[in-house]
Amino acid sequence: MRETKVRKIKACFQPGKRVHLVGIGGVSMRPLGIVLRDRGIIITGSDMNSSVSTEELEAHGIPVYIGHRAENIRGADCVIRTAAAHNDNPEIAAARAAGIPVFERAEAWGVLMQEYRNAICVAGTHGKTTTTGMLTHIFMQAQRDPTVMIGGYLPLLHAGHRVGAGDTIIAESCEYCNSFHNFSPTVAVINNIEEDHLDFFKDLEDIKASFRHFAELVPKRGQIIANGDDANTADALKGLKYLSFGLGEQNTVHPLEISEDWQHCTVLCDGVPYCELDLAVHGKYNLINALGACAVAWYMGISGEDAAEALASFTGAGRRLEFKGRCKGADVYDDYAHHPHEVRALLEAVRTMGYDRMIVAFQPHTFTRTKALFEQFVEELQAPDILVLAEIYAAREQNTVNIHSSDLAARIPGALCFDTLPEVSDCLRSLARPGDIILTVGAGDIYRAGEAICEPEEQQ
Repeated sequence: MRETKVRKIKACFQPGKRVHLVGIGGVSMRPLGIVLRDRGIIITGSDMNSSVSTEELEAHGIPVYIGHRAENIRGADCVIRTAAAHNDNPEIAAARAAGIPVFERAEAWGVLMQEYRNAICVAGTHGKTTTTGMLTHIFMQAQRDPTVMIGGYLPLLHAGHRVGAGDTIIAESCEYCNSFHNFSPTVAVINNIEEDHLDFFKDLEDIKASFRHFAELVPKRGQIIANGDDANTADALKGLKYLSFGLGEQNTVHPLEISEDWQHCTVLCDGVPYCELDLAVHGKYNLINALGACAVAWYMGISGEDAAEALASFTGAGRRLEFKGRCKGADVYDDYAHHPHEVRALLEAVRTMGYDRMIVAFQPHTFTRTKALFEQFVEELQAPDILVLAEIYAAREQNTVNIHSSDLAARIPGALCFDTLPEVSDCLRSLARPGDIILTVGAGDIYRAGEAICEPEEQQ
C-alpha cells in the first residue's frame, strides 16, 4: 500500500504538474511548497489567514488563497493537506469528489527525502526541536547547505525551515499518529521514549513499537543513533545495531569532565576526543541533546572544531527557555515544556541560573495528557517557589474526561489558578520583583501572558 502511494506521489511531483497545498502557511507546509516549486512544479496554496508566512510564499511566486473554497483546487493534479485539514474541509471534500488524489504532508516529505543522499530524521518524546536546531547550526557551520524542517523558530534561519542546495535534509520527526513512519531516514536519531500522546497510542509498549518501526526504516547504508542511557529506547531497539550517545561511559559518544552547570565538557567519540563543548544553553537535558548532535556530526564526517563552534553559537530555538523581557526587575522567559519530565528538566536547569525566586505560570496542554499524567504533573509542579496555573489548552480536543487546571491546583499547596490569560498576567505582574525569574510554560498560548507583562525596553 505504501509503495503504491509513493508511486502516485512521485507521478505528481514532476515538472509542469500542479500541486495544491491546503494550509500552506504551516511550519512544514511552507518549505514543502518552496521545495516543490524549485523542482519546476506549479504550486498553489490556501490558508485561513494571511501572515508573514503567506507573504513569503507569494514572494517566491506561489499564489496563496486566503480562506478555504472548493474552487481553489481547480486544475490541481494532487492536493497535499496539513494535519489540521480534515475531510470536511471544502477543498479536501472537493478534491475527493473530483477524484483528485489527496496526500498527507508527512507522506509528501517522505517522498522528497528520497531525493537527498542524507536524510537525518530527529525523533524522541523530548528534545526534537532543540536537537534539530543544533544540527542545523552544525551543518551550516560545516557549509553543507542543508534543507531543514524544524518544528519551531530558529534565530539562525529567521524561520523554522530552510531550503538548501546540498545533499542533506534535516527534519524534526514526530511520532504522533505515526507520522514519522512516512519518512525515509538514512540517519534516524532517537533522543528518548516516554508515555505521551495517549489520545492516539494505547500505552508505552505501543509507543516503543512505533519508534522501532521508525528505526527499521533506515537502510543498510544508513545509521540509527540513539540515547544509550534511556531504558525505553534500549528496549524498543533491542536486537538492532545503533550508535549510542549519552552521559554514561558505555556509550560510543559521551562526555568527560562535565562542569557543574552542564555547559562545558570534552566529548569523546569511540574513545577519542572529538570536541570541547562550551554551550550557551542551560541544563543537563541540553547537554544530552548536544551529545546527540555531536554523534550525528561525527558519523557524518564533520570536524569537532565545526561542531564545537556551531554549538557555542546555539542559543536555543523559539519557545525553548526563550528570554522575552523584564517586568518590575524580574526576567521573563518562555518555554514549550508540556510533559511532566520536560517540566522537571526545565526547572532543574533554571535552578542553576541563580535567581532568588522562580515563578512559574503553567498551562497544561490537552485534556487527555493532563488526565493520563496527572500524578506526575502534581509532583513536578511543586518545584517552583510560586505556581500560577492557567486553564488547560484544548488544542485538538473536547473535554470529554472532565478535568480542569483547578483539579491540579487542589493538589498542589499554594498554587494559584485562573480561567483567563489576562488574569494570569495580572497575577504575574503583581508578584514580580527584582531577582525573580518568571517562566511561562506550556505548548499552548501561555506565552501571551508573559509577553503582556514585559515592559518596553526604554522603561527597563
